[in-house]
Amino acid sequence: MLRNIVALKRVIYDVVGHFTNDDGWAMASHLAITSLMALFPFLIFATTLASFLGAQAFASTAVHIVFDTWPPQIAQPIAREVLNVLTVQRTDLLTYGVVLAAFFASNGIEAVRTSLNRAYRVTETRGIVYRRVQSLVFVLIATASFLVISVLLVLAPLLARLAEARIEWIQPYMGTITLWRYVIATAVIVLGLFAVHYWLPAGKRRLVSIVPGILFTLIAWLVGSTAFATYIDHFSSYVTTYAGLASIMIAVVFLYIMSAIFILGGELNAAITRYLEARARVPG
Repeated sequence: MLRNIVALKRVIYDVVGHFTNDDGWAMASHLAITSLMALFPFLIFATTLASFLGAQAFASTAVHIVFDTWPPQIAQPIAREVLNVLTVQRTDLLTYGVVLAAFFASNGIEAVRTSLNRAYRVTETRGIVYRRVQSLVFVLIATASFLVISVLLVLAPLLARLAEARIEWIQPYMGTITLWRYVIATAVIVLGLFAVHYWLPAGKRRLVSIVPGILFTLIAWLVGSTAFATYIDHFSSYVTTYAGLASIMIAVVFLYIMSAIFILGGELNAAITRYLEARARVPG
C-alpha cells in the first residue's frame, strides 16, 4: 500500500513538474486558439465535400457531433451560427478557398502533435512534408467518419421502425435519435483520442500505455465541463463584461481548460512510462 502511494506521488510530481516547467499552460493556450481557428475551416471543408457527394444532411450532423458534448451554455450560440454558415450553398469544392480550409484545418492537428510531443518528452524527427500529409489525412479521415455517421443517423429512424415492427422485445432498447447522437459523439471522441495519442507524437507507444491518459482526459473533461457550465450559470459576468463577444470568449476559455486537460493526459502517460522504466532498472 505504501509503495503504491509513493509511486502515485512520484507520477503526480512528474506530471505537474514537467507540465509547469515545459510551458504547459502556454501550450494549452496555443492548442485552444489553434483548435478554434481550425474548427471552422474543417467544418466548411467537410460540409462542402459532403454536399459534393450528395450528403445534404451532413452540416446538421457535424454540428451535433462537434458541439453535443460541449456544455449547452457554450455550444448553443456558436452551433446556431455555425449551422447558418454551413447551410449556405457551396459548389466550390475544388477552388482555392476549400483547399485552404483543409490546410487551416490541418493546423489544428499540427498543434495537437506539438503539444503531445512535449508531453511525451520526445523530439520530432519526421520531415515536414510527412507531418503535413499525415495531418491532412487525419482531416480527410475525420471528414469521412462524419460523412458515414451522418448517413447512419439519417437511416437510424427508418431502421429503428423496421426493427420495432419485426422484433417486439427490442422496443424498450431503441432509445431516441438524440441518445444515439450522444453515444456516437462520445465514441468519436474516444477513438479520436486513441488515434492522436498513438500516431501523432514521435516515437512508438503501446496501446495499453496510452489508456491511463485517455481515461484521465475523459473523466477530467466531464468534470471540467460540468464545473465550467455551473460557473457560467451562477457566477460568471462574461455577458456583462464582453457583451456580444461573450460567446466566443466563453468558448476560448472552455477550450483552454479542455486543452490543458488533454496535455496533462499525455503527461500522465509519459510519467507512468518513465516510472515503470525506472523501476524495471532497479535490481530485485
